[in-house]
Amino acid sequence: MGNTGYEYKSAPGRNTLSQASSPGRTGRTRTGHIGGMAGVFLAVAFLAAGLLGAVQPATGIPDEVIQLTQFGPALGVATAALVWRTRIRSLLAGSLQGDRPSARSGLPLLFTAPLIIALCAGTYAIVTGDGHFTSPGTLRHSFPLIVVAQFIGACGEEIGWRCFLQPLLRIRFGTFVSSVAVGLLWGVWHVQVFAQAPAYAGGFLLGSVSLSVVMGLALDRVRAWRLPLAGGFHALINLGMLLFMDEESGAVPPMVLFGAASLVAALLWAWSTPARIHASPETRTPNPVR
Repeated sequence: MGNTGYEYKSAPGRNTLSQASSPGRTGRTRTGHIGGMAGVFLAVAFLAAGLLGAVQPATGIPDEVIQLTQFGPALGVATAALVWRTRIRSLLAGSLQGDRPSARSGLPLLFTAPLIIALCAGTYAIVTGDGHFTSPGTLRHSFPLIVVAQFIGACGEEIGWRCFLQPLLRIRFGTFVSSVAVGLLWGVWHVQVFAQAPAYAGGFLLGSVSLSVVMGLALDRVRAWRLPLAGGFHALINLGMLLFMDEESGAVPPMVLFGAASLVAALLWAWSTPARIHASPETRTPNPVR
């Protein structure tokens, strides 16, 4: 997840991943740091998600409430922190500390989630002639419990994707490219979607990349509380899909429409924040990585 949007000036004796830590260091070495950290994170995130998904039935925790696979990325960050402790701490700075985000920095992202749901659900109702709505009272479990659990699970994902991997890749590739890359990885990480029809998987990948661009651009200049904002946006999307769409049935149209609605949101964010897309990576280094 993005951070400040200003150029970081290193103090004497300090370095960033985008700077050589000694006269003999090269860009290849700096890229190696980024590649190594990303590789460890991704390996653990994928493996841990698979293991957590396998053991969930034995725990008795219902999928409707929370999916344990969501904590795979959090375990990926924790594992990377064992190797690069100070660097991980620097990348995560601002995720859960600092002043409360202003309405200008945080609310537009949170408001985008219901707009995406309204667009895809409204289009679905027009196309099919029958709107879909699941009353919270008809769910098998308490809706307030589901809301809290969905937020916790979303934060378990976003501490990895938007608070760690996206700002890490942004150092090298800039905000837009890193957001697209993380969106693709995030989508592929949901391996279960590839058991569905190709159009379903395609709609999901389009949605994951588009949502990643929305979050990457929206949070690019947010200096604090990025994890609750990303987790809140993610949870609102999940809850909206739970109540207003039936994509869990494997039906293709809801997922394709969701991907299209997410793309519209991403294009609007890109149109409204062009400076964040065209800025070079060197001038958008988020935090000192020591």
